[in-house]
Amino acid sequence: MALENEIKSWNGFIKALRSDDREAFEQMMNSCRSHASAAGNATRPVLLEAMFMSILLAQQKALMGIKKEVAGIKKHPD
Repeated sequence: MALENEIKSWNGFIKALRSDDREAFEQMMNSCRSHASAAGNATRPVLLEAMFMSILLAQQKALMGIKKEVAGIKKHPD
């Protein structure tokens, strides 16, 4: 509930974004939602810290996946 309230507090910012940026923002917020239980267990006093860490974790996982894919392409070029 606190997470959704924090996300809603950004509505003015979201409305000012272009549609492709809004989509990216929503994906970041979905990362926060996906890691909400882990963030809750972190017992951080500032909710935004847990949200940022969730977003960073999702970005890191995506980067690791891209690196793995590129390494595979380099090993087996067509």
